[in-house]
Amino acid sequence: MFSQLIAALRASDKLDAAFNEFAQMLEAAAWMFDEANDVLRRTKPAADVREALYARDQEINRLLRSLRGNILTHLTVNPVADIPGCLALMSVAKDAERIGDYCKNVFEVGRFYEVDYQIEQYHEPLEDIRSRMQTLFTDVRDAFAQSSVKQAKQAIKAADRIRGECDAVEESLLRDKSAVPTHEAVAYSLLGRHYKRVASHLANIATAVFGKIEELDFRKPKKDGKPDDV
Repeated sequence: MFSQLIAALRASDKLDAAFNEFAQMLEAAAWMFDEANDVLRRTKPAADVREALYARDQEINRLLRSLRGNILTHLTVNPVADIPGCLALMSVAKDAERIGDYCKNVFEVGRFYEVDYQIEQYHEPLEDIRSRMQTLFTDVRDAFAQSSVKQAKQAIKAADRIRGECDAVEESLLRDKSAVPTHEAVAYSLLGRHYKRVASHLANIATAVFGKIEELDFRKPKKDGKPDDV
């Protein structure tokens, strides 16, 4: 998908700027994810992170608006432009913007849930997911920057595993007959949902490297036959 778009960078300053803006959006989203989880893990106080985190989210929004403007300018002055590639770039830029929103949600869990995480059967899987999510950010950014189909497919597989594990945490919570404190159960459930959404948007960005534009925002049914969303 993006091999043609990357080739077009040589001919259009506006498209070059849009491509760079998307890379900045992904970098900012990865930074937000790390900072939000530092608050969640109590390695940084929420008060020290909040202002910078929300400022970075606003910067992502600004970059999205600028990216859209640069793509529209490119398409206006280039009648033979790669329209599918440009539309795909606009689509995945929205994915990056949504990741920023979910990172704010993770931050809010860390900010408002002030008790220790004490139930290992939920805490440990979520910690493992968090750690692999950081790697997933890097893998998706590299796949996109290099237009690497191999890296993109590996990232999608990793994202799908994370999504499945997040579902397992939520299902286990719902089936748990023991006395899980309500506030702690809510925290685990929210984290599972937020991590899943971030992984889904990263997978969608990776899909754009080799997929068709009509396939963006749609994921294949899981092995159990149930439909899943992006």
